[in-house]
Amino acid sequence: MIGIIDYGLGNLRSVLGAIEKLGFQGTISSEPNDLSRADKLILPGVGAFGDGIKNLKSRGLIDPLNDLVTKQRKPILGICLGFQLLSEGSEEYGDHKGLGWIPGQVKRIEPGPEQLRVPHVGWNDFQQTRDSILFDDVPDPALFYFVHSYYLDTDANTTVGTCTYAVPMTAAVQRGNVFGTQFHPEKSQQHGLTVLKNFLERA
Repeated sequence: MIGIIDYGLGNLRSVLGAIEKLGFQGTISSEPNDLSRADKLILPGVGAFGDGIKNLKSRGLIDPLNDLVTKQRKPILGICLGFQLLSEGSEEYGDHKGLGWIPGQVKRIEPGPEQLRVPHVGWNDFQQTRDSILFDDVPDPALFYFVHSYYLDTDANTTVGTCTYAVPMTAAVQRGNVFGTQFHPEKSQQHGLTVLKNFLERA
C-alpha cells in the first residue's frame, strides 16, 4: 500500500490515478495510523511553502512523519511543493522552516537576462547528474512537466538531476530513503510514470 499524504494542498487524485495505472494500491489520508501502515509515502503538493507547513502542523502530521521517515526509514517521494517541503526552509513570502530531511533552502526563480516568465510552467529538459533508482530506464536528457516559481538550492551530493530555466537548478534529489522531484511525474507521460514505477518498486 502506498500512502499519499493529504494536507489540503495538491492534486491528490492525479497521483493516486497514476499509482493505480501502474498496478499499485494507494490510499489518500491525513491519519498517522493509515500512513504508518503504508509501505511507502508520497508527499505531493501545489501552492505556497508556508501554507504547506502550516497545514502539516494543523493536521498533526509533523511529528508522525518525522518518526516514519527519519526513525523507521520509510521511503518517501516529495513532488513539486512536497519536494520543496523536504528542505530546511524557504524564503517564499517570509522565512519558513521546512521538514529538514534534505539540506538547502528554497529560493525564488529570477528571470535572468532573458526575462523568462515566472512561474516556470511547461515541459523542460532534465539532465541526470548522479545515478538514482528514480531514473532507471529513463533517457538522459528527458522531458518532464514543471510548474513552480521557487526552486531548491541544495548540494551536489543530494542532487540527482537538474533542469535549466534562466540558471541550472535542482530538479530531483535522493538522500537515503528521501526522494523528491520538482517536476510532476504524474503529469509527465511515460517518463514520469517510469519515475513513479521506479520509486514504488525499488525504493
